[in-house]
Amino acid sequence: MKILAIVGSYRKGKTIDTLVDRAIEGACAGRADDVHVDKLHLIDQRIEYCKNCMVCREDDPDKARARCVISDDMEAIYPLMEEADGFIFGTPVNMGQATAVMKTFVERTAWVFAKPGRRPIPGCPTPRTTRQKKAVIIVSSGLVPPLLRRWCDDATSLLRSHCVDILGAKVVGTLYAGAVEKRGIERYSQAAHRLGRRLTA
Repeated sequence: MKILAIVGSYRKGKTIDTLVDRAIEGACAGRADDVHVDKLHLIDQRIEYCKNCMVCREDDPDKARARCVISDDMEAIYPLMEEADGFIFGTPVNMGQATAVMKTFVERTAWVFAKPGRRPIPGCPTPRTTRQKKAVIIVSSGLVPPLLRRWCDDATSLLRSHCVDILGAKVVGTLYAGAVEKRGIERYSQAAHRLGRRLTA
């Protein structure tokens, strides 16, 4: 099984990076020989903004992956996404949203891996792939506790719709690590580990 872990944090070794590593450990637990994981820090990649040229959206709908006209590091990332059986998405919540680098990444993958569908209205994206995939989502907030998550976490819904509508991946679990500046990371560590295990269950 191939898993692609995508880290949208600006800081390595901090909350999201650590919890993604715990999810990776969970995915590999007892199955290290059967699981291959690629981990990407988006901050290390040269990813340009989408130009809205619509070349990808208008590409042949029978293709597994549409063409993007932009030449940057996404060219090496697209094959990893296409081959992946499972995804781990991790991002801090900044102003209630996923980080800018994660949103840029999501925009650049949208019509590359989706084609115009018919629901809920004609033209909305539907996955190009018919392969069954899985995904887990990890988000964190330094200040906002889980009790108040509903008012400040639009990142999870963005990534969930991206997984389902673009990548054709069933979201098998999410984790909101809230108020980590007071609570610390460790109290969320086992939950992240369990998420990873769901990917390979």
